[in-house]
Amino acid sequence: MYRLKPGIKRDPIRRWALPDRIFFGFGACAILAGVYLRRAPLPGFYAERIIPGDGFAGSHVYVTDGEMAFDFHGYSRRSRLLNHHCTAWAGEYDRGWSHRLERVTFDLLDTQALNAHKMLGPDQYYGDPIPRAQAFLDRFDHPKHYTRAAAIASS
Repeated sequence: MYRLKPGIKRDPIRRWALPDRIFFGFGACAILAGVYLRRAPLPGFYAERIIPGDGFAGSHVYVTDGEMAFDFHGYSRRSRLLNHHCTAWAGEYDRGWSHRLERVTFDLLDTQALNAHKMLGPDQYYGDPIPRAQAFLDRFDHPKHYTRAAAIASS
């Protein structure tokens, strides 16, 4: 698991300067998921949240069709994403890290809705993360990457 240097997440300029995968993996995952759903490069996807137990860090938002998932890593099996994320965060604590999954029922590009769920809205970043997320998504041949990830996971 990548670790941010202290203070980066609270410094808008330093956070904005992070490479895309790290930027979307450390706080802007909801924006990436919201743009994915707005553009819908593949049908049948919806957003889910990993919500850590009280007092723990490790929240995350991604999109899934129930079998496959997409986040800052690209496409993978949903079960693999959950295992990777949860194992990494559980390893950060001596014991007790827990989580629950929740289907997202609010607008992931609405600042008020995001703030109500303890996330930053698009207008609360140093730059506009929506075009940045669109550019990140444009790097993928979505059907090809989805199929490749499904095939790798099946072998």
